Amino acid sequence: MTETEIFISVDVEASGPYPGDYSLLSIGACLVDAPEDTFLCELKPISMNADPKALEVTGMSMADLMRRGLEPADAMLRFGDWARARGGDGKLVFVGFNAAFDWAFVNHYFLRYAGANPFGFSALDIKAFYMGATGSTWRDTRSSAMSEVLGAKLEGDHNALHDAQYQAELFRLARARRPIGQ
Repeated sequence: MTETEIFISVDVEASGPYPGDYSLLSIGACLVDAPEDTFLCELKPISMNADPKALEVTGMSMADLMRRGLEPADAMLRFGDWARARGGDGKLVFVGFNAAFDWAFVNHYFLRYAGANPFGFSALDIKAFYMGATGSTWRDTRSSAMSEVLGAKLEGDHNALHDAQYQAELFRLARARRPIGQ
């Protein structure tokens, strides 16, 4: 019997390029095949280290997040509960656009603040998937290029939930184009 795979599109906004010294600021997620089923939270920073360009892109304020964000342990507990509730007996698969970045933060925070990552080590990168499905170059995996080729309706805007839904659309469209039997 084949285990059901539950694809969850995840996007994060962060205060810098890597976890530990920099903070996870928001998590957005949705089911790839039911993008209206969503999760979104903002987190309190773990430090005030921030790359000004990262904050400019997100439009977030470290001071505002210190006041209104969830404690990291609470955020990861809620995200883990949400993801597991969608998984049932299936295998949760983290789907990200340039998954290496988002995965690094999510995995680090799950392990540090929740003790375990409900995705295990299952992360799927949309850019790599697209390259394999289409034979494109790495340059052609920019979201704008993929969106044009695939006919996506949504756009990214650096809101973690909106971006997760946009990524889910790109993945669904790319998955539909793969050769039969693959």
